[in-house]
Amino acid sequence: MKTRIIRLLAPAAFALVMLLTPSLVFAQEGELQVVDEVIAQVNDDIITLSSLRFEIKQRIEALKQNGMTEQQATDEVNKHRDDLIATLVNEKLLLQKGKELEMSDKVEAEVNRRMLEVAKEQGIPTMEKLYEAMRQSQVNPDEMRATLRAEIMKQGVLEQEVDAKLFYGFTPPELHTYFDAHKDKFRKPETVKISEIYLGVAGRDEAQVKTKAQQLVVQLRGGADFKKVAAANSEREDKGHRVAPDTGGYVGQFEVPNLRQDIADAVKGMQAGTISEPVKTGDGYQIFRVDERSEGSDASVFNENRVREAMTMERSPKAHEDYLQNLRNEAYIKLSPGYTAGVLPLLKIKEEVAVDATDSSSTSRPVGKERKGKGKFLKIFPKPF
Repeated sequence: MKTRIIRLLAPAAFALVMLLTPSLVFAQEGELQVVDEVIAQVNDDIITLSSLRFEIKQRIEALKQNGMTEQQATDEVNKHRDDLIATLVNEKLLLQKGKELEMSDKVEAEVNRRMLEVAKEQGIPTMEKLYEAMRQSQVNPDEMRATLRAEIMKQGVLEQEVDAKLFYGFTPPELHTYFDAHKDKFRKPETVKISEIYLGVAGRDEAQVKTKAQQLVVQLRGGADFKKVAAANSEREDKGHRVAPDTGGYVGQFEVPNLRQDIADAVKGMQAGTISEPVKTGDGYQIFRVDERSEGSDASVFNENRVREAMTMERSPKAHEDYLQNLRNEAYIKLSPGYTAGVLPLLKIKEEVAVDATDSSSTSRPVGKERKGKGKFLKIFPKPF
């Protein structure tokens, strides 16, 4: 990051001035040019204007894919700029917590696993060739890995520190009290056992793949053995090996309300033993057979795990926000003067008032409490970057 050249230019006292002003470099002629701007310091990390612009660009592209024009998407994202900065503060805190919990190695292993899974699903033999294909599609592999790494880390922290503690923390009396008050949630749902034949389209002519899928449907409806057809044709893999020769295409038993919508639509009304039409997914075609269908019931059934899941899902949004609020309260957060008025109320840190770096007479410390072991240093001089 370009702002890190400050380490070479400034001692701690100079960094105090530079931290909340645009970062500068010297041009050949001796004049100063703006390279980047620090929006906020979050403990020992910073949020820069360039990182904010990157996030804004990503959100604009996402809205455009959902049908908005460039101008509509830009206006919509810019209306929520302060919310986005607050979100970036929360993300920094979660990433820092993940490192503190020593989750980095596990996260990196999961990133590698998912990237390898993508490569295999696309029929790409090596990671190097996957990266090459990504670059040809104007996707930066390093940026993709960084994004995936951050998302896995944030999710992992919330699951470990909040959701798991919620899930296992409910006592038996609490579970039964919740069940008695929400019996409608625990009626026995309709379930289906499903087998599939999967044909990938990566690197192939999609029309030919679709034609082959339709031909397989004709064979199956004509009496061909599903397990044998799946073993010979299904391309679903696990850890680099086709699974159908071992499973006969069997996927598992599912509660109908929890099925992905396109799959639910495909098997809706199908009786046991019947074959679906080919269903187009993001990376191929799937043919489904309903192996068994069990009707639902109006009777409520107590299942401890289902009750724990329901209670966790219901309470996790507030628990997540409470957890983030605690991280913010305990953190050293310093906002640039141009962003303080809009962002500070969103962070809901009420104990302290943000310092205006242009006010050299101010003795108030920045938002948040002193960090153990580092707070005293940060209170006097923000750490140089």
